Amino acid sequence: MMKVVRGLLALVVVVTLVLLGAFVVARSKGLGRVEKTWVVHTVDFPVPFPLSEGELASLREERTAGLDPDAGVVDVLAGVDLNALAQERAVARGKHLLESRYGCFDCHGRDLGGGTMIDAPPVGQFFGVNLTSGKGGVVAKYTVADWDRIVRHGVKPDGKGTVMPSVDFLSMSDQELSDIISYVRAQPPVDREMARPEYGPVGLMLMAKGDINITAELADHQKAHERLPPQSSDTKVFGKHLAQVCVGCHGRELKGGPIAGGDPSWPPAADISRSALANWTLEDFKRSLVEGKRRDGQALKVPMSFITAYGSKLTDQELQAMWTFLHEG
Repeated sequence: MMKVVRGLLALVVVVTLVLLGAFVVARSKGLGRVEKTWVVHTVDFPVPFPLSEGELASLREERTAGLDPDAGVVDVLAGVDLNALAQERAVARGKHLLESRYGCFDCHGRDLGGGTMIDAPPVGQFFGVNLTSGKGGVVAKYTVADWDRIVRHGVKPDGKGTVMPSVDFLSMSDQELSDIISYVRAQPPVDREMARPEYGPVGLMLMAKGDINITAELADHQKAHERLPPQSSDTKVFGKHLAQVCVGCHGRELKGGPIAGGDPSWPPAADISRSALANWTLEDFKRSLVEGKRRDGQALKVPMSFITAYGSKLTDQELQAMWTFLHEG
């Protein structure tokens, strides 16, 4: 009997040591991914972007309407604070981007003062940082280059990678990022200290296996960004630009599958490539994004059930463009 007990104890010890060894290896490999440093190009652009020639021409036309043509040459923009107007328009564009396209509120809170990304101790606890100028805010001293690195490259100012889902933002143009910065800076300060991220044993295993994305591993850190977003009149190109925000869940080929870094209880992301949507209509597509319903009328499952918060804020032109790209390729 004692031999059996000693044998079982020895087996328990061996299994424990094996599991401990596997955990140590996973921890080293997983944390090694985020501890790696990256060299990212340095960019610069104005915040806010100045009014474009087209905007200035439209403004002149608006202010010229109704003037006496015999009154002589008049600078209709004299006295207009063009910088303040540019700021106002940038904030409005930034607000639309965050409400309809880029899910910053999901991680950083509706007030941008910080929020919870994942709170599942076996996986880990990850929090969106405070983006405001209040106590606990982390971006007050960010330069434009810092914003570029963290948002479009997934790299922190110290050069290390992050689990921020920047893969959705890889095609973001300079002007769009500038608009977002303008909006963020215009928000009131929120005093909120956010805890540092903590990886649980399951999270470390997922990191070691590569099942959690580190955008720094996916981005081209020397590739120049587009200065301006595509013209909305170029429907398919504009639609492709919009659909970039889908790749975090649906994959870079939009073929779907397990969601990297997602809750294990979530179902795999659907295939939304051209072939999968062949029998869909524009109305089917709109119903999914705006109403959160499948083609058969049933409610979408988590996490796509969250999509209406954003899809309902997309303009008809944006919905049409995204659909044209997804349906026609």
